[in-house]
Amino acid sequence: MSGEARQRLSGELRDEPAESFGQLTSGQLESLADALKRERESRAAGLNEAAEEALKLVPALARGPVRRILFR
Repeated sequence: MSGEARQRLSGELRDEPAESFGQLTSGQLESLADALKRERESRAAGLNEAAEEALKLVPALARGPVRRILFR
């Protein structure tokens, strides 16, 4: 396993990968890191959309202040 690929995967996992990841090729590690990054971005986008939908339940005059409080 290349050091660069392992570093990138560690960054996406936000922890050191398990020893068993040492059996993967650099290409496989890169693919895994890419998939983890895409999934994290997708979930973040979904959370943002859900928060914006929830703000529609707040009266219009209060949305601005509520948005500023929640999304500093």
